[in-house]
Amino acid sequence: MRITSLALAGIGLLALAACDSSPAPTPPQGGDTAATGGVNVSGPALRIVGSSTVYPFTTAVAENFRRKYPAAAAPIVESTGTGGGIKLFCGGVGTQHPDIANASRRIKKSEVELCNTNGVKQIVEIQVGLDGIAIAQSKSDAHLDVTPAQIFLALAATKPDGSKNTVTTWNQIDPKLPSRKIEVLGPPPTSGTRDAFNELVMEAGCSTFPNLKALKDSNEDEYKTRCTKLREDGVYVEAGENDNLIVQKLVANPTAVGIFGYSYLEENLDKIEGVKMNGVAPEYEAIASGAYPASRPLYIYVKGEHARAKPALAVFLQEYTSEAAFGPEGYLKSRGLIAEPDAERKASAAAAAALTPLDITALK
Repeated sequence: MRITSLALAGIGLLALAACDSSPAPTPPQGGDTAATGGVNVSGPALRIVGSSTVYPFTTAVAENFRRKYPAAAAPIVESTGTGGGIKLFCGGVGTQHPDIANASRRIKKSEVELCNTNGVKQIVEIQVGLDGIAIAQSKSDAHLDVTPAQIFLALAATKPDGSKNTVTTWNQIDPKLPSRKIEVLGPPPTSGTRDAFNELVMEAGCSTFPNLKALKDSNEDEYKTRCTKLREDGVYVEAGENDNLIVQKLVANPTAVGIFGYSYLEENLDKIEGVKMNGVAPEYEAIASGAYPASRPLYIYVKGEHARAKPALAVFLQEYTSEAAFGPEGYLKSRGLIAEPDAERKASAAAAAALTPLDITALK
């Protein structure tokens, strides 16, 4: 009898549903070849979706996991953007749904509620490191040193008085800035980097204006719109989820600036340079210490319901949160990941080992 793909998906879902739904606290042992050292990494390939910023780190872990456990199915890692990835992750339980979502911002309460509606209730939050929202430019043009307020004045759809924003050059905002066209390449609304940029840069700049800061108390929705709605007249250009494309465009167009995670800046310092914010450059130590004003945590979200049916999941998480990977001198540092402080790293490793469910009361 011919079994359709739909039937196979149903069988996979039933298999997962039939498993003990309690998470496995440690990587299961046995049941695999000698190549895995007795560690059980059986089952379908892990599927991971989400943030383009976290993508290179998760890919590196997946590559190392595969080298250590060649008998395991190679994890499938897709760059879909944080919002799109979490939506896929929250789609349900079963082999047709992702096991992990990469995220360059924290999951929202509304997203957890979507997950719960679709049967995804054992969501594990693991903070894997730190990153900075880097603003970068070509090395061949005048250096920018900007404040969040100046960035807000350049990119917000409306001026602080509510009128349409029509400035076209940086020196129109401040005579000390270069006399060059404002052209900013950045992420789309589905990106966690865009969410973080809005919160850490645009809102920070917006709140320096007393009338807008006061608006937050009287009408928070209007405040959010005024602070984070970006221009649509060609000054801000959405470059999709491909941060490498922004780097290429900065090289081709030296007057433009780009917005992406620090790791992409660090990987391309031969071509581009960071723009200082409040006089602080987006560099490793400045981001790790919090001196750089646009620092943020990075996360992965894990579907606890899949742990029993996919023993490889626990082993993969153990690799991700090992000191050899995300420690201060771990191999992810070479990819641009900034290690968390010791206490936070230990908490992340403990959450990964125990598959500790996320506390939704801490979310917005």
